Amino acid sequence: MVDTLTNEGRPAAAASPPPAIELSGISKAFGPVQANKDIALNVAKGTIHGIVGENGAGKSTLMSILYGFYKADKGEIKINGVPTEINNSDDAIAAGIGMVHQHFMLVQPFTVLENVILGAEDGALLKPSLAKARSALVQLAKDYELEVDPDAIVGELAVGFQQRVEILKALYRSADILILDEPTGVLTPAEADHLFRILEGLKAQGKTIILITHKLREIMAITDTVSVMRRGEMTATVKTSETSPSELAELMVGRRVLLQVDKTPASPGETLMEVRNLSVIGDNGVPRLKSISFDLRAGEILGVAGVAGNGQSALLEVLGGIEAASEGSVTLKGQPLDLSHAQTAGLRREKGIGHVPEDRHRLGLIMPYQAWENACFGYHDAPEFQRSFGLIDNRAMLTDARGKMDRFDIRPQDPNLKAANFSGGNQQKIVLAREIERNPDVLLIGQPTRGVDIGAIEFIHQQIVALRDQGKAILLVSVELEEILALSDRIIVMFDGKISGERLPEQTDENDLGLLMAGIDPRESAA
Repeated sequence: MVDTLTNEGRPAAAASPPPAIELSGISKAFGPVQANKDIALNVAKGTIHGIVGENGAGKSTLMSILYGFYKADKGEIKINGVPTEINNSDDAIAAGIGMVHQHFMLVQPFTVLENVILGAEDGALLKPSLAKARSALVQLAKDYELEVDPDAIVGELAVGFQQRVEILKALYRSADILILDEPTGVLTPAEADHLFRILEGLKAQGKTIILITHKLREIMAITDTVSVMRRGEMTATVKTSETSPSELAELMVGRRVLLQVDKTPASPGETLMEVRNLSVIGDNGVPRLKSISFDLRAGEILGVAGVAGNGQSALLEVLGGIEAASEGSVTLKGQPLDLSHAQTAGLRREKGIGHVPEDRHRLGLIMPYQAWENACFGYHDAPEFQRSFGLIDNRAMLTDARGKMDRFDIRPQDPNLKAANFSGGNQQKIVLAREIERNPDVLLIGQPTRGVDIGAIEFIHQQIVALRDQGKAILLVSVELEEILALSDRIIVMFDGKISGERLPEQTDENDLGLLMAGIDPRESAA
């Protein structure tokens, strides 16, 4: 091989490869809302590139344009240096782009194998496609630590394994560029760590990865480069090694952000809720709660930690009036609660129990309904929303929603916009505003900041602490140990439907809580 020489006789430097992705002047508007404005972005081949920004900053819209879900109003896309027209997801897949969405695009009753080949069948006969996919999955699992039973029903898999199926779908379609939108929003810390190992393996094999996340710790741990978006514009792109969480947070929000929860020590008062020997048997006959007992006092935040699926959801549903208990008792301010099916969530609210459910889409909001309707659901029979002859005063509800949107900084501040058209963080604020502003004695909160950006997290945490300081009792369920440790005044840990231990935040850490989440109490083991 002969080297190319410069005029001075020295070997010429090899030309740099073109970026895997090059976006120029990308703009997209939805009516009066400018979601993306003149976006420029270069993503180098074989790197992990993070994109951060507040909810509603335009991150997901930009990636949806790249994947063909939306068509940009203007701008150019180049893939590996080649101008590429992406009108739909088929065009994106043909260009070597795969996407793993925040809410998985899987057919729950289908097997893993059936989901992987769906839309990528080789012909009318499925048998050859299934055989080909089975062989490919074995190799992909070996190459990338993506082991999953190809014959398992997707709806019966844990969320971490469902996410693997989404990644396998993209790789099966020969994706060289992989977009992951908030991939750890539904994962436990252990599952998130495993995902990061998978991403490092993909990078080592030459894949290019775009990671959309609001979790700055993850950005610092896994990415090579990070771009920051704010209000539809790209404000900065920096090497991850040359920045810090506090700098990124300020670039995202446009102001300094308090990354630690600012709260004074609790001053617990009287016991507001007593839970004794609470048990729940699921529809399949399997126990979901096994003789749970604890007290919840005024002016304190009781954190509930645990890996998802260990009884926390059942606990919230029983206390919130959604699920019936099999055994046990619960008293509120000394009065027993009816734990049978006859007790509804509405009656719980009347007694002073507010509930921010874990799944805002399934239990917290009606997505096709407008924001002003969602802002009063469950409280629509309140006197201030009533007119003569039993009619509902829609104008009063609209005015109420505008006030909530202003006080809770819900963006865009359009009460007529459907809930489905708000970002995840702003959807969460709608639910929080609805429940907090009814001034409950006890507030049940499930996963308060799931899928929420750093600025909104700071705001939500401030609201929770302020409620505590008003003398309210708060039961906080979160899979985020950092959040549990920062907010809680006391912590109980659940494992296999039981309480495996109780801790004070200042006397524990993530390792200790992690062992309790696995059913191991290190203090008892040491005794």
